Amino acid sequence: MIAVSLKGIWGRKLRTLLTALAIVLGVAMISGTYVLTDTITAAFTNIVDDSFTNADAVISGKVAFKNDDSNTGEGVVPAFPASVLTKVKQLPDVAAASGEVGDEAKLLGRDGKVISTGGGGSIGSSIDPANDARFTPLKLVSGQWPVGGSQIAIDKHTADTQHFGVGDTIGVAANQGTRRFEITGIARYADSASIGAATIAIFDIPTAQRLFSKIGRYDGIQVAAKDGVTPEKLVSEIGPLLPATAKVKTSAAQTASAVADVHTSLGMMQKFLLAFGAIALFVGAFVISNTLSITIAQRVREFATLRTIGGSRRQVLRTVMVEAFVVGALASIVGLFLGLGIAKGLNALFVAIGIEFPKGDTILATRTVVVSLLVGIIVTLLASLRPAIKATRVPPIAAVREGAALPVARLSRFGPVASLVTLALGILVLVFGIFGGGLTTASRLLALGFGTLILFIGVSLNAKRAVRPLASLLGWPGTKIGGTAGTLARENAMRNPSRTAATASALMIGLALITYVAILGAGLRASYGDAVDKLFAGDYALTAENGFDPFAKQADVAVATAAGVTAVSPIRGGDGRAFGDNIQVTGVTTNLAQTVHIDWLHGSASVPAQLGKTGAFVNKDYAKTNHLSLGSPIAVTTPTGNVLHLRLKGIFDPPKGGSPFGAVTISAASFDANYSAPRDLMALINVKGGVTDANTALLEGALSSFPDARIQTASQFKQTQENDINIGLNVLYGLLGLSVLISIFGIVNTLVLSVFERTRELGMLRAVGMTRRQVRRMIRFEGIITSLIGGTLGIAVGVFLAVLTTQALSDQGVVFAIPWRTMAIFIFGITAVGLLASVLPARRASRLNILKALQYE
Repeated sequence: MIAVSLKGIWGRKLRTLLTALAIVLGVAMISGTYVLTDTITAAFTNIVDDSFTNADAVISGKVAFKNDDSNTGEGVVPAFPASVLTKVKQLPDVAAASGEVGDEAKLLGRDGKVISTGGGGSIGSSIDPANDARFTPLKLVSGQWPVGGSQIAIDKHTADTQHFGVGDTIGVAANQGTRRFEITGIARYADSASIGAATIAIFDIPTAQRLFSKIGRYDGIQVAAKDGVTPEKLVSEIGPLLPATAKVKTSAAQTASAVADVHTSLGMMQKFLLAFGAIALFVGAFVISNTLSITIAQRVREFATLRTIGGSRRQVLRTVMVEAFVVGALASIVGLFLGLGIAKGLNALFVAIGIEFPKGDTILATRTVVVSLLVGIIVTLLASLRPAIKATRVPPIAAVREGAALPVARLSRFGPVASLVTLALGILVLVFGIFGGGLTTASRLLALGFGTLILFIGVSLNAKRAVRPLASLLGWPGTKIGGTAGTLARENAMRNPSRTAATASALMIGLALITYVAILGAGLRASYGDAVDKLFAGDYALTAENGFDPFAKQADVAVATAAGVTAVSPIRGGDGRAFGDNIQVTGVTTNLAQTVHIDWLHGSASVPAQLGKTGAFVNKDYAKTNHLSLGSPIAVTTPTGNVLHLRLKGIFDPPKGGSPFGAVTISAASFDANYSAPRDLMALINVKGGVTDANTALLEGALSSFPDARIQTASQFKQTQENDINIGLNVLYGLLGLSVLISIFGIVNTLVLSVFERTRELGMLRAVGMTRRQVRRMIRFEGIITSLIGGTLGIAVGVFLAVLTTQALSDQGVVFAIPWRTMAIFIFGITAVGLLASVLPARRASRLNILKALQYE
């Protein structure tokens, strides 16, 4: 039977190839994801390993709580007193110790603009070559280390890409504005092959302390023990010397902690990308199952002959499963190695959206090989099981009957009920996952994923009931444009509803998810735009150059000096912890009411001016969750461990699209007194005369020393945020496009097999006068109709999912909005998909020899 299976595969090479491609692409996505994330992880790990090579113990700042979701810039670990270094050096078991200062330091290109770091960070670092050359991971490539307040060393990648050399001057965007430094050295980070597009600015310690507002403080100390002293003993001796804002670990423990953080961060990206690989394989399973179902129906007489000459049902089952195994194994092997190319493509995708990771040797781990092969083979076998079981029901007598068909299964009468129950179950699980109370995040995501999976299966099982009316409606234009060919195409699509539905379902899945993402994105854009319209009462907004990063608060001070400025209302941001949860804390000035419109439920526009040292205001949802009312006490812990004892003075109703304020908002004066290096999230500005070209030029001139900040009007501010949403949507479209590509192969498969099945029919049509062009047109219209059916089902399911999600997120400001232009593009794309998929089958059908076709069995 194995020989029979292999001959069957070799005899149907085109069908085998098209079937295998569905698995190849899915496995390639999984393999590529593992290769990319493993390679990035290895590169980051190499960087971390190089950081503490010659240290036995590492002292670092200590935060009162850890917030992995911080987006305010206050996630930076606080510095500690420099006196710690003096105490550590006096320990008898310490051989050497050196302090270091680090922060963000944005380098400027020759055009005066901030050099893009591709998400890698603008690293500011210190160097003390006389004392800590053994500890620093930085290695000089040329020149010498900086000495004094006017010198700097930069990383080799920046020097090469921006064409800087020793002796040149370079700008640095500092808290007090732009400063120019002489480049005295070019350095690299230890032996790391790459640190991505990150920039490194290196100063001597006194300069770094002044530049980063950390005079008399360090961010870290590396300590080397004397011979014979273990790192653990050294740590135990250092511990009692440290203040509450510092902690000590062995260098091995510090490295392990940093590596674990890398794995955690990249693990989320890995799971995100693997989800799209799973979607691609799920779609591929539909293609395989449908293809095998068609070919088994076409091979009734072949299987019946096997049964006639003594083959058992088990042997027939084995024959089909061996075919599936061989196809799955070969496809998985190809997909595994194609994943190397997918990894490069994914990396290019991230670079295109402004994220550049460190580079290193490509990692093809054993886990990648095993998982890729197992997943590809198992998915292929599972998708083939149902068609294989159908093949075993072929009776031996079918061998002598022309046109014999597979017998109807005994349980087929329960099919309609089972399909409806499956659909209902999927909807119920989805509703529970979205609206169910008391669920953990993991449980909710599991319910949503499982419910969506069941929903897709349920829709696919019920799709055949919608094929005839949809084909009749969607095929009607073809009857008017294509004449007889269009009419025949519509009838062919209606002839076998189950086959058409199965083919369309593969496209339905990908398009449903794309539609869902498009509607959700449109809702986010609409709600956010509405929020900006309601809140934005100022003339201009001052933001970071990229629109969302925090920036130095000195920028708003500089803008306030511009002629005609009547109000500048900065909004600071930092991390906090209250009522057992991590929150965002914001700080506002007394003139907030002049630039921001707030809908107060309790309190008035005078609340921001009355906050003082202990006042706070919150939004209505936070007040409701924590049972707060005017006068309620709120204890907020800062990252340094300070506890702010506040009293609630106002409760506001934010617009549906959200607001720039954190869970708790305090006065800017109180914020500055309790947060180290406070930074602005944004600032709203009023100017005499409103928005004019002249006022814009005046404000931009006032910001000339702060190239990491920019001025925007309300419409520009809104567009910047929408652009970020659009970038995210385009990434999702690109990843989901893989499933659409697989569904194209499914349509090609179906049409090719349909041409084989209808060989005699096509020969008869040619014999009675149908031209080659008409045959091609008929197959093309058939492909378009099938594609449009899948598109219609996909859009309907996507809209349904979006309705549920937006309803659940309505209290978060997400509204339901259909992007009609995008939907029109989708419909055009669906038509193009059907046309593209039909090119090869149409060409094949038009080239059939009439006489041979009439004799075909």
